Amino acid sequence: MASPLLCLAAAALAVVAVLVSTTEAWLATPPPLPVLPIPSAPQLKWQRREVIMFFHFGMNTFTDSEWGTGTEDPSLFRPAALNATQWMDAARAAGASLVILVAKHHDGLCLWPSEYTAHSVRASPWRGGRGDVVREFVDAARARGVDAGLYLSPWDRHDERYGEEVAYNEYYEAQLHELLTGYGSVSEIWFDGAKGKNATNMTYHFQEWFQTVKQLQGSINIFSDDGPDVRWVGDEKGYAGTTCWSTVNRSMITIGEAGIEKYLNEGDPRGRDWVPPECDVSIRTGWFWHKNETAKPLSQLLEIYYNSVGRNCVLLLNAPPNSTGLVEDADIARLREFGAAVATIFGTDLAAGSEARASSERGAGFAARNVLDGRDGTYWAPTAEDGRRNGYWIELRLRRPGPGAQAFNVVRIQEHVALGQRVERHAVYVDGAPVANGTTVGHKRLHRLPRPVAGTTVRVWIAARRGPPLLSAVGLHYDPFVAADTM
Repeated sequence: MASPLLCLAAAALAVVAVLVSTTEAWLATPPPLPVLPIPSAPQLKWQRREVIMFFHFGMNTFTDSEWGTGTEDPSLFRPAALNATQWMDAARAAGASLVILVAKHHDGLCLWPSEYTAHSVRASPWRGGRGDVVREFVDAARARGVDAGLYLSPWDRHDERYGEEVAYNEYYEAQLHELLTGYGSVSEIWFDGAKGKNATNMTYHFQEWFQTVKQLQGSINIFSDDGPDVRWVGDEKGYAGTTCWSTVNRSMITIGEAGIEKYLNEGDPRGRDWVPPECDVSIRTGWFWHKNETAKPLSQLLEIYYNSVGRNCVLLLNAPPNSTGLVEDADIARLREFGAAVATIFGTDLAAGSEARASSERGAGFAARNVLDGRDGTYWAPTAEDGRRNGYWIELRLRRPGPGAQAFNVVRIQEHVALGQRVERHAVYVDGAPVANGTTVGHKRLHRLPRPVAGTTVRVWIAARRGPPLLSAVGLHYDPFVAADTM
């Protein structure tokens, strides 16, 4: 018979064992380390917008030109029916949550009553010389629940200080102060590197401007050829590279310099700076309104969407108001058609209700099923050891297999880019047969298949990566708008 002391000791050990096991059950698995660089909170918010809008409006609208001379008389600026609220309705119809106004283009006319130049709307007959397009723009945006951004051209063909390094840079910086302190929160500011071949030689103090912008509005995103927050994609077609990294080395980029387009288009897997690309393209041929131009057809806008948003970019779609100050009815109809088409395609996820399994799972909080929950903050993470030799995979077993299954022709894959961009090469299989492959994924990769398919299982294979892959979503969709022979 055991002694009372031995019984007491055994009981105590049992209690300790229960406490230890209970404590271990409470412990959560920590997330994996980031793969640097990673986005800032404003960059992450910007990436998730996916579609934003540009409004090119100014002196060029009234002179039927794209690049003004700077000699135009401000009296030409007279939009009789300007209604910025109508612009916002156009943006919302396209699904945009951010709108950017060209506050000053290369001709130098300021669309606000700047204190630093006479060449502004104050010198025009519009609103009796008391008008302010920037004010009407930001007020209309906020009233419609849309964030506002501004474009301020560095190249100024009107101002006499242009070419005088200190004087012009001071002038430009003063106007930055006006725009970023007088109109409330600005979500994005655009620095265009364009300049004519025969333009006056001028050194821009971009670094001073950038630091001033961040001092005045800490959560703003700055766009230029090299960011620092958002970069140009390298073309004005709205197409990113089939390989598209959010990372670059900013030291390799000079704003406005030719020959960097391919680097901007594809990014750099060894880049030390997180500067994701923005795809700027106009709904029409030109950036400004021209009477003889019409909007691109829906099929072309959808092609642009797949090659921008579907390649890890944000689409910046321009809709130029006309000389009365309104977006053309036909353009609004096309924007509405575009927004409705995107909603139709991606509003239904044919993967919903599937069962998900993977090569491994890091822990309870990183299960394969997280790719189906529709949330940005959750994701599948494998164990670090899994896949080092043979690759990682995640598989969806569809609920409606067999002949009655609904076919899909779009596969959507998304990374949890908050912890870095990782996927270097991937492939998609349906019932073991390859249907798509590619390199980078990033925030979103969309694969349109040559023809609709239906199957029992869909597997995404990660063949090469920078660290264990983290996928936040895998979705399946049907696109009825694009004919099979154009996909």
